[in-house]
Amino acid sequence: MKLQMKRYLSFFVVVSSVCLPWAVQAQDSAPIKANPEAARDKISMCIGCHGLPGYKASFPEVYHVPMIAGQGAAYIEAALKEYASGARTFPTMQAIALSLSEQDMADIAAYYAGNKP
Repeated sequence: MKLQMKRYLSFFVVVSSVCLPWAVQAQDSAPIKANPEAARDKISMCIGCHGLPGYKASFPEVYHVPMIAGQGAAYIEAALKEYASGARTFPTMQAIALSLSEQDMADIAAYYAGNKP
């Protein structure tokens, strides 16, 4: 009986070690459900520039700020991820993007995608 139990346990360990990495990867790759309502508490950093009339900011110099209201959610989310990774460079945006979770990025992207200019 003990030998049979050891075989079952060994089988379980082998199967688990083979399947567990795939299960973890599948769980990690599950799509994030965006919640535009949750973004209302997260956009305070965005409106300081992207909510200005004329979409121009004046610090440290006058520069054009992209209008993000009405942009596609996928585009906004991808841009935030690129700022966080360093693929896009602008110090303010990089700092903001680094402070956001993937859920925050999805929520903010959905919020702005749903707002027409």
